[in-house]
Amino acid sequence: MSKLDGAVAVVTGSSDGIGLATARRLAELGASVVINSRSQERADDVARALTGDGLRATAVGADLGSPDGVEGLIAGAVAAFGTVDILVNNAGMPNVTPAEELRLEDWRAVIDLNLTAPFLCAQAAGRIMLAKGKGVIVNVGSVFSKLGMPGRVAYSASKHGLDGLTATLGVEWGSRGVRVVSVNAGYTATALVERAMSTGRFNYDDLARRTPLGRLATPLEVANAIAFVVSADASFVNATSIYVDGGWTGYGGW
Repeated sequence: MSKLDGAVAVVTGSSDGIGLATARRLAELGASVVINSRSQERADDVARALTGDGLRATAVGADLGSPDGVEGLIAGAVAAFGTVDILVNNAGMPNVTPAEELRLEDWRAVIDLNLTAPFLCAQAAGRIMLAKGKGVIVNVGSVFSKLGMPGRVAYSASKHGLDGLTATLGVEWGSRGVRVVSVNAGYTATALVERAMSTGRFNYDDLARRTPLGRLATPLEVANAIAFVVSADASFVNATSIYVDGGWTGYGGW
């Protein structure tokens, strides 16, 4: 895989799970990474761990549910490393509620973080990338970018929208040197999924049985796909979606 020496990567929601694995992988490949969490303390802890391993990282705590948080994140990246070459829009939140019971404020919270924040982050980072004619934006989606499931109306709508954002930005900005790609993950062995399983609605065996490869993804497997997309090896991949789901979306059985 191509090295990322000299690149500056902003990874949102990177204090754990897929975001953390992605930040570490990009740093291992030579990028300077900006760790983001709503909690400055959590972001600092991750950045210290990476720098302790000899990697280049800084922390910017920011709530991406607000435009001010987005501007603060990108400004913090520029202050630390001078530019932004890679943006990974990973921050997001789930919601499992029957559609007829979903409160408007909960709908808005999911859409704001899962869809509006990636647009605003892409807009802010994109201005920097477009000015120099080079950059890559990855939107981390889900199997629910393509599918629906009862109780996921807000989450699924946000992830479907993320693929639309990817396609449109990639078409609009591709000729100006900025690629935009969705990496849509299947169920992944993260603390978020573990918390969801703790509700008793489903368990590991349910997910493994539904997945043709018979297991969940690891965060590193998703991170490796993202690392490929942002590298020069993927220089002709743009305005499209890559699924890292073990065959989940391809399976038509029951």
